[in-house]
Amino acid sequence: MQKRIERAVELFKNGYNCSQSVVAAFADMYGFTEEQALRMSASFGGGIGRMRETCGAACGMFILAGLEKGSVVAGDREGKAANYALVQELAAEFRKRNGSLICAELLGLKPQTPVVSTPEERTEQYYAKRPCVKMVEEAACIWAEYLEKVK
Repeated sequence: MQKRIERAVELFKNGYNCSQSVVAAFADMYGFTEEQALRMSASFGGGIGRMRETCGAACGMFILAGLEKGSVVAGDREGKAANYALVQELAAEFRKRNGSLICAELLGLKPQTPVVSTPEERTEQYYAKRPCVKMVEEAACIWAEYLEKVK
């Protein structure tokens, strides 16, 4: 599992968004290629479409929760409840470790900070001022811990 956590961090440092990095590090466990994982999680980076809402790294964890425990039967209330319970458990752990699930709060952005779609260039200054690498590592670690607990 440590290699998967390291892979998530490596993917982020290579320029993939936070959600992509978490999902792609575990995708093969669910029968997906890295490219498929990168596509399915692409919209969740930057706090969902760079809107600075729910942290993209946490969203990546939630995508994995759906792959692990998601219900595929429309009327399966029990299955949906199990998935939602898992997501809530993961969210609580992420919040406990990081203080928030909200991207803007994790980044320390002011409420009036404008939302733009263009990602920042990944430079040394970007990594120095952003906790995103840590959020990716934490989300991957929480997911790995969950898997070790249930397997």
